[in-house]
Amino acid sequence: MLIEVASRRRKPESIGAAFPGRVVLDVTSKGAEPWVRFSPFYPHGDIPVPLSPGVVGASVEGIWQALKVFEHIDVDSTKLTVTTMAGLKRTVRRFGAVRGHRAGLRGTDLLGYEAARRRIYLPAYRWVLENRVAHLVAELRELAGATGVVLLDYTTNGDVADLATPLSHAALVARFVRDDWP
Repeated sequence: MLIEVASRRRKPESIGAAFPGRVVLDVTSKGAEPWVRFSPFYPHGDIPVPLSPGVVGASVEGIWQALKVFEHIDVDSTKLTVTTMAGLKRTVRRFGAVRGHRAGLRGTDLLGYEAARRRIYLPAYRWVLENRVAHLVAELRELAGATGVVLLDYTTNGDVADLATPLSHAALVARFVRDDWP
């Protein structure tokens, strides 16, 4: 099964030369239907918010941003309802240094970056893979077995413990397809 991740910033000719004969799919928020549905920004709706019984969010990115705690501001539950794939990011420039992620919308504990990835991002994203895009995951498995697939993302880091670069959701998709979930 051939499934790789490449930077969306690379030129198409470069990707084609590096991965001849493979199907190239953009799974970012700029990708085409139906593959855009793998984007963490995609508003699938009713995604359970980890560590928050009974609370749901529209997108994985909305959940991630909602639970982020800054030096000057706590959680922002309004991010859970954003369905436009825009206006989700909360930045240090505006709110001060990131202190961590709240362990649940009403939680008292703050999680460090790696712990937040493992306890918030991974469970929310896996839920989407299993419950909202399972049919597309099956299609990726078929393509990966037949011709091979290259998933495009802005980052390519698939190591949850590598905190130096943002985690690539495309790398998580590839790992899920290969039954190698972190």
